[in-house]
Amino acid sequence: MSVTGAEIGVIGGSGFYSLLDGMTDVAVTTPYGDPSDAVAVGEIGGRAVAFLPRHGRGHRLPAHEVNYRANMWALRSLGVRQVIAPVAVGSLRPELGPGAVVVPDQLVDRTSGRAQTYYDSGAAHVQFADPYCPAGRAAVLKAGAEAGQAPVDGATMVVVQGPRFSTRAESRWFAGQGWSLVNMTGHPEAVLARELAVCYTALALVTDYDAGVDAASAVSQAEVFEVFARNIESLRDLVCRVVPTLPVPSARSCPCPAALDGMTLPFDLP
Repeated sequence: MSVTGAEIGVIGGSGFYSLLDGMTDVAVTTPYGDPSDAVAVGEIGGRAVAFLPRHGRGHRLPAHEVNYRANMWALRSLGVRQVIAPVAVGSLRPELGPGAVVVPDQLVDRTSGRAQTYYDSGAAHVQFADPYCPAGRAAVLKAGAEAGQAPVDGATMVVVQGPRFSTRAESRWFAGQGWSLVNMTGHPEAVLARELAVCYTALALVTDYDAGVDAASAVSQAEVFEVFARNIESLRDLVCRVVPTLPVPSARSCPCPAALDGMTLPFDLP
């Protein structure tokens, strides 16, 4: 299989450091530096897939040190046009307990200091009202329902800078805004995908209640990793069910491929 034939990308979150046995590691360099790790290329259901662990294998990189621009550029340079992105999240809602799987439909950025665009010159302003690919979201929801593990459809995910967790006051403020999930990596990953005209779908696994949900809640790193480890196989199974159902790149009918139409970019896309 040609390395450049990888059409679907999977970005693994905390605890999600491999996808399949027998994948081939490919070292990719980008104009923005090195991605978090080598990209592993393989096949699921006849579809060429590229897997990249967001934090590097063994979780070498905290969220604020991930080279998001290099990661997304590396995947696109291998031919990826659709990304499924599992993430660990805290819950801001009592009804979304640890182990719940959610497909967010909105994002709020509360990070700071991160490189969050490829377009540092010229006038290239991508539409981002709906951060996630509607076709990707539909595919995840359908695959989960058919497997008897239907994810929660829709939620607003607020992305914080980290590496610390929220104070109780911050957590209660987030919940008071109507937001449901809190995470450290969902931005700028999603907007960078949009700037490359790549479909992007977040798949959120709730690992804990955030600090403001009740008086007893106070998330710890150990708790996050433990819950993710308990659920990693079902999450991996869901990803593998989704991949074969995604449209081939030439048949994408979502708005994502047209994200850059009419714009003059300061460089050629890979």
